[in-house]
Amino acid sequence: MPDVSEDVMSVLTERIEERFQMPLADLRRAVEKAPQANPEATALVHWHGLLTETQQALDTAEDALVEALGTQPADVLDDPVMELAHQVNSAVASRDGRAMVVNYLLDPNAPGKRGPGVWRGASPAARRAPALPTSPPTLPIARNTTARGAR
Repeated sequence: MPDVSEDVMSVLTERIEERFQMPLADLRRAVEKAPQANPEATALVHWHGLLTETQQALDTAEDALVEALGTQPADVLDDPVMELAHQVNSAVASRDGRAMVVNYLLDPNAPGKRGPGVWRGASPAARRAPALPTSPPTLPIARNTTARGAR
């Protein structure tokens, strides 16, 4: 049975390759030669590299945990084993966060990708209108009256 994390990595890699119409290794070399040529490609290659490193760290942590669990009685987990479990949890969180960044970078319609204040479906006039009134509020006319109890 294939590892789920390997499937995620391969799907994201395929999406990058499809987006740029070239193998990831070629894209990586192109970004190394001219990182300013395509900022989107540079960002994706950078974050994919971080994702790959984190996945490798996760694999190492999982292997260490499985090995340690094999030497422990089933009902007892000592501090070193618990520490390994925490390392696995941290690595999973890091890997998932980086995968989310890669996924965001690949989505052209992600929030924040189309410029500030622009949302799908709004008319051009509505996109240009201020979100809040920009003129100062008018103050009510004050009457010359005294408050109750005042002399």
